[in-house]
Amino acid sequence: MLTSRVIADPDFVVAPLDRRIFGTFVEHLGRCVYGGIYEPGHATADANGFRRDVLDLTRELGVTIVRYPGGNFVSGYDWEDGVGPREERPVRLDLAWGSTETNQFGTNEFIDWCRLAGLEPMFAVNLGTRGPAEAQNFIEYCNHPGGTHYSDLRRSHGYEAPHDIKFWCLGNEMDGPWQTCAKTAQEYGRVAKETAKVMRWTSDGLQLAVCGSSARDMPTYGAWEYTVLDHCFEDVDFISLHQYFTNHENDVARFLTAIDGLERFIVEVAAIADAVAARRRSTKRIMLSVDEWNVWYRARAGEQLRGVGWPEAPALLEEIYNFEDALIVGGVLLTMMNHADRVKSACIAQLVNVIGPIMTQTGGPAWRQTIFHPFAQAARYGRGNVLRATVDTGSFAAGDETEAPLLVQSVVHDPETGDVTVFALNRSLDSEMALTAELRGLGTRRLAEAFELHHADLKAINSVDAPDEVAPAQHPRADFTDGVLKAVLKPLSWNVFVTRSA
Repeated sequence: MLTSRVIADPDFVVAPLDRRIFGTFVEHLGRCVYGGIYEPGHATADANGFRRDVLDLTRELGVTIVRYPGGNFVSGYDWEDGVGPREERPVRLDLAWGSTETNQFGTNEFIDWCRLAGLEPMFAVNLGTRGPAEAQNFIEYCNHPGGTHYSDLRRSHGYEAPHDIKFWCLGNEMDGPWQTCAKTAQEYGRVAKETAKVMRWTSDGLQLAVCGSSARDMPTYGAWEYTVLDHCFEDVDFISLHQYFTNHENDVARFLTAIDGLERFIVEVAAIADAVAARRRSTKRIMLSVDEWNVWYRARAGEQLRGVGWPEAPALLEEIYNFEDALIVGGVLLTMMNHADRVKSACIAQLVNVIGPIMTQTGGPAWRQTIFHPFAQAARYGRGNVLRATVDTGSFAAGDETEAPLLVQSVVHDPETGDVTVFALNRSLDSEMALTAELRGLGTRRLAEAFELHHADLKAINSVDAPDEVAPAQHPRADFTDGVLKAVLKPLSWNVFVTRSA
């Protein structure tokens, strides 16, 4: 049996864990909005047309912040189309996804939905076909109290109080040739700076995220980040990272090392941002927003990627997740948690139907995909300070990795409740792991909760007929005595152990 040892002490802290890392993403794409969160006439729909079954699952998922309205969609979106009386809203062609956009759901509907779900909105502005003036108008509509054209327009639409949206993304993936009106790093850096200026002049207390590379393998990666930040370093707070995880040729071991690639991505982008700061002799630190991430590789071609004949809300990017995908999602969450000093925001893309943890049938039920479970547990128990643990574990080789650790872990201490949670992912394909976790300096404790997510079939999925085929269960082999957690982790398993003061 493999052995792994973890030592953690509350005096050694990476950083407080920002709850915004448990974010998600709602884009006008496929059935994410129409047939996902919004479906008037559905048996569970409320007076606003919001599906209550999806709302309930969103709350259970533990989401904290939601990015909207895109994504590629935002680079061709006129925000004015989605406000005011529905019967007056224009129908548009969505060039990003080859679909027809009815605009029956827009800014104010999204704010209403966020308030019902108890979530913080994260808005993106169009820096593809539009620019600083339109972004300034948009933030005036959303955040200014009244007495101006756009703030009074909002009030005329039934929203007397401002929405007070604080987190804004300056465009989306502007380096990508697939983007409407893609830009060079010089072009984008300049427009991002000027957009940030007028937005800040319009509304106080904003946090702004500038676009990083749309993927680590982009040919401009690294140079893009430096150039963009060199233009707008003083004006922004975050730089974005996007990463989707792919199982190449059904190689599970290689798939699992995608987590290690994310680790390098985070370290590299932080280093580039710090190099820009160093050139300025600045103590300011740009934080990271991993505002698009998920497993996505099956539904990436042909009619799965773009509509044919400009349909309304077609079934696009509807990835069906299996058990091995859930392991990757768990590992990604632990990697971001362990970089809590720099990763302050993240959005799993997307929430529902479109590469989402929640799946629905239009007119039918909603259920949890396999990836729902590690996210929900991380969001529920990932509170407080991430501890800088010492880890002794074995390694394996796969893909480009020669020494990938078999154990991926994170230890989080909540000073308010006293809870300490140990998250553990065993990446061994065929061996159980004896885990020992020493929690020092925390007084007398007991094991309050223990879970494992495991399935004998890596390809097992949850479906409308078997919605709980892959689901967490009580951990059968875990004990906590004299400050030491001892557990046996099954091969390829996600595990959560919650200890509390006795």
